[in-house]
Amino acid sequence: MSKSKKADPHLHTSMYFLLSQLSLIDLAFISSIVPKMLVNFFSGKRKISLIGCGTQIFFTWTLGIAECLLLTLMAYDRYVAICNPLKYPIIISHQVSQKMAIGSWVGGTLASLAHTSYAMHFPLCGPREIHHFFCEVKAILKLSCEDISAYEKGVVVTSIVVVLLPISFILTSYTLISLQVLQINSCDGRSKALATCSSHLTVVIFYYGPAMLIYMRPGSSHIPILNQALFMFDTILTPMLNPLIYSLRNKEVLRSMKKRWTNTPVFDVIFIPMLNPLIYSLRNKVSGALRKVL
Repeated sequence: MSKSKKADPHLHTSMYFLLSQLSLIDLAFISSIVPKMLVNFFSGKRKISLIGCGTQIFFTWTLGIAECLLLTLMAYDRYVAICNPLKYPIIISHQVSQKMAIGSWVGGTLASLAHTSYAMHFPLCGPREIHHFFCEVKAILKLSCEDISAYEKGVVVTSIVVVLLPISFILTSYTLISLQVLQINSCDGRSKALATCSSHLTVVIFYYGPAMLIYMRPGSSHIPILNQALFMFDTILTPMLNPLIYSLRNKEVLRSMKKRWTNTPVFDVIFIPMLNPLIYSLRNKVSGALRKVL
């Protein structure tokens, strides 16, 4: 066993493996958009090749759908952890968590391949100016010479599969979790159970909220500036906040981070005190909302 595993055995569980996959998706999400956006901004040359545009579409769709699927599977992970804690290591074993992660990546890749290949075959007419800060499919298809109604219907179907169905599954999981928490007599036990879910629920709200506003509204109600703001929140801000929401209020992660930063007091003196109020307030709002429901 490696030294890191001996030092931090609690961080090598199925839950933290899924969190590591979420962090990887978030990092890749930001990397697929922000670098090109910064190059365009500082160079003043807002250009991108057709191949580059197709590549960006492929990665944003892959990562977006993979995150939707992974957040859904993480809701099931929380359900098993709270409703069947004794069977949790058996039901959500390391092999099962690996299959969850692989399924999320494969599902996102296959859906993205279908959408990217179909979207990029449409010929473009007139001035090829995309009214967006990255190659977003709907913004590009507005430049198409052909009828795209069939593809738009496909986008709606995909949105139902990767947005509405996962949201329904997540709501079902949290309904069952709430019923289980109501049976806990100890206030401390309830608080611990809610704390394990508050981070995940916060991320779900931040991610699915803008996604539903983007893809589930009728086309006539789409306002370019509003869409760009929603995409900015969904593809850049939320992935940046996710590690903070999950990690910096997690005692095990903080303990591990402090061990590695023992010789760097700046981390404890400046970094953690600056970020703690933000993360604490986010988790408190979600926990408070859950307590009101319960």
